Amino acid sequence: MDIILKYFDDFTEHQLHQLRQLEGLYKEWNEKINIISRKDIDSLYEKHVLHSLAIATVCNFHKGAHIVDIGTGGGFPGIPLAIFFPEVTFTLIDSIGKKIKVVQEVADTIGLKNVTAIHSRVENVNKTFDFAVSRAVAPLGELWTWINQSLKKGHMSDELANGLICLKGGDLMKEIKESGLQTKVQAWGVYHIFPEAAFEEKFVIYVPK
Repeated sequence: MDIILKYFDDFTEHQLHQLRQLEGLYKEWNEKINIISRKDIDSLYEKHVLHSLAIATVCNFHKGAHIVDIGTGGGFPGIPLAIFFPEVTFTLIDSIGKKIKVVQEVADTIGLKNVTAIHSRVENVNKTFDFAVSRAVAPLGELWTWINQSLKKGHMSDELANGLICLKGGDLMKEIKESGLQTKVQAWGVYHIFPEAAFEEKFVIYVPK
């Protein structure tokens, strides 16, 4: 938790209580279902929670916004963002049922009322959203193909028009070029947001609707 408090000082006591519960819950679930790499579980707050919150530093979602987390896995970036934005609605989607079960259990246990977990592929969900978020699920072009038709035009954030915001790593030049979206893409280095060694080759990527 210390690394979260290093960069954020405006959480309510309720939000802090929710964040503090995550470590025990994920360690307990990880013993049953391998949802987080064994080598990363002890770095949960840095490599998963803080990493997810990089999205919140570039985009302040408006109250009432609807966000979909594509391929949420164990709930990242969706659960940390849902804690951060309690007045925003989050739909967390994954095609692996056991992972969605963990997401729902974690959300229920910490009292996240603004999260719905769905076992499906995002392209099969008949809903519309203001923003999509994702972390290391698929190449940018595939993500955009899956979600583009489900995104509403608008500005449910002061900083960015509605669109796709994803967390990516490594050399992204080839991936962005192959996506055909290079004229639309904006990128921020996570290391410039949170100067920690773990984020040296991590990026927040944004594509407007």
